[in-house]
Amino acid sequence: MKKRTLVTSALAVVAVGLLLAWAFAPRPVQVEVAEARRGLFERSIEEDARTRLRDRYIVSAPLAGQLARITLREGDAVRAGDVLATLTPVYSPMLDERTVSELNARIDTIQAMVQRAGARVERAQVAVELARQELARSEQLAQQGFIAATKRDTDRLALDAARKEYDTAVLDQRVARHELTQARAALSAVRAPGTGAARAFQVRAPVDAQVLKLSQTSEGVVALGSPLMELGDTRQLEVVAELLTHEALQTPPGTPVRIDRWGGPVVLDGRVRRVEPAAFTKVSALGVEEQRVRVIIDIDTPHAQWSALGDGYRVGVQLIVRRERDALRVPVSAVFPWDSDNRSNMAVFVVRNGRAHLQPVTVGERNGVEAWIREGLDEGASVIIYPPAAVRDGVRVQARQP
Repeated sequence: MKKRTLVTSALAVVAVGLLLAWAFAPRPVQVEVAEARRGLFERSIEEDARTRLRDRYIVSAPLAGQLARITLREGDAVRAGDVLATLTPVYSPMLDERTVSELNARIDTIQAMVQRAGARVERAQVAVELARQELARSEQLAQQGFIAATKRDTDRLALDAARKEYDTAVLDQRVARHELTQARAALSAVRAPGTGAARAFQVRAPVDAQVLKLSQTSEGVVALGSPLMELGDTRQLEVVAELLTHEALQTPPGTPVRIDRWGGPVVLDGRVRRVEPAAFTKVSALGVEEQRVRVIIDIDTPHAQWSALGDGYRVGVQLIVRRERDALRVPVSAVFPWDSDNRSNMAVFVVRNGRAHLQPVTVGERNGVEAWIREGLDEGASVIIYPPAAVRDGVRVQARQP
């Protein structure tokens, strides 16, 4: 009996010991893991932006007179040559000579503008031809493998930009010639005999456009040069983003852009056309003075998909400053500095055989979601994201179930 009691007591002591050992044994640290995968990596600069017309035209009164009521309204489409307003000169005999002198001076000024517009057209035409020749050379060299494909793409974008500049120059020349015709017609209306309808002068549209704003709608007397309305072609929109100067240096012309948050169902594609050379000071919402610069973006998506956009609309832009097609990616929360003396050294915790292993890595780029690992990590490796303080090199870990 005594022997059985002794055995039972010994077994009880062993069981309690084992239970205590199990209770106080270190548990695996619960962690979240993610897999290192290859794919497209992009780093972008996100900013709010707004749309604006590439060209807008303010139609002003070419002579002083009685303005008939304008029947057009904002949003109406007009064609080049359509009548926008009707003016009837109402000068007194004492003012006629002064008016004639003013109109003659206006004609001389507009003639100079026509000549300048013609020179701009010739210059733009030469730029288009040079860009076309450069693209032809680049395509030939790229086929032979002497230059990178990015050089060919840059030359192709340069040709597109030169063509757009040429189209704008031709349009400006057409507008200048129209204004010259209007000014000469206004001078004829002032010199014409008679009154009332016999001397009525019609103000016509210089280009195909839409009415953006009416400055004068009611009938009344207007002075020479008074603005009557504002015209613009909403198919020729561009996007203006105000970036910090150090960010703008990373977005040269040709940088791809995604345009979102504009209210439509699709994300629009765009390209940086120009980075303005002069910066300006802007006070942020926190009262901090910032140096910013305007970046002009062309919309590449066909107009039918964004026809609802208008002038001055707010949009969001993502300027892609780095793009790697086959990059090894991990969540950015898995990467951390591991050497306090050298913050450029980065590391991750890799899970192997149920234990965490500190793995130094070389990080190429990071965005708000992912990090591009250049060296130090294999594809398919499990890394710990948001590693808790209890995780150390060699510590047992267990992946938390989602």
